[in-house]
Amino acid sequence: MIERLVLFDIDGTLLSASGVSGRALGAALREVFGVTGKVEGYDYSGKTDPLIVRELMVSAGFSNAEVDRRMAPTLDIYRQRLAEALRPEDVRPKVGILALLTALEADAHVTLGLLTGNLEACARLKLEPLGVNGHFGFGAYGSDHEDRHQLPAVAVRRAQLATGIRFEGKRIVVVGDSIHDVRCGRGLGVRAVAVASGKTSPETLAAESPDALLPDFGDTAASLGAILG
Repeated sequence: MIERLVLFDIDGTLLSASGVSGRALGAALREVFGVTGKVEGYDYSGKTDPLIVRELMVSAGFSNAEVDRRMAPTLDIYRQRLAEALRPEDVRPKVGILALLTALEADAHVTLGLLTGNLEACARLKLEPLGVNGHFGFGAYGSDHEDRHQLPAVAVRRAQLATGIRFEGKRIVVVGDSIHDVRCGRGLGVRAVAVASGKTSPETLAAESPDALLPDFGDTAASLGAILG
């Protein structure tokens, strides 16, 4: 059997957190920078938390150098505000995801991991109310690199450390709801599975030519087929 590494995005793919993370980040930006930037209509999808801070604050007139100087305290305050504000009832699993994770976990030839723009601490906070942190022993996060496209290689290295297996090419599967999820693994030649469970339309996702496109994870058998090929 072929060993596979399946890497899941979080927001819009595994769950919805009812906008709490955006409000917590806005509070952190006001505290550190005094402004939130142009949040109206801003597209958070598929971006790392550090990149979101940079884009919003550059749009507010701050230089990249000033953003760099204030980045660490901003992210630290954001993590604190999210931990304070996030209630279990704010976190809702996406359709079918719990059954899908259970099925993947039961396959001895599948290794699960995270590939997300969230800071690691924030990722774990969001997953905890669903009781699914145990499915993901490792991952690659926005706290590892600001550039989302650098994260698949980080996840693959951690997978090898955890399992002793060197995953390559289509044995690596990236699952996500944004065009950035589809694009970020192309440098490694991974299998990209897009799911229209977030804010990105099926048509926009299809234009990125993913290996598979799902409306959601409601059909467990179809979802397994798309992910495992």
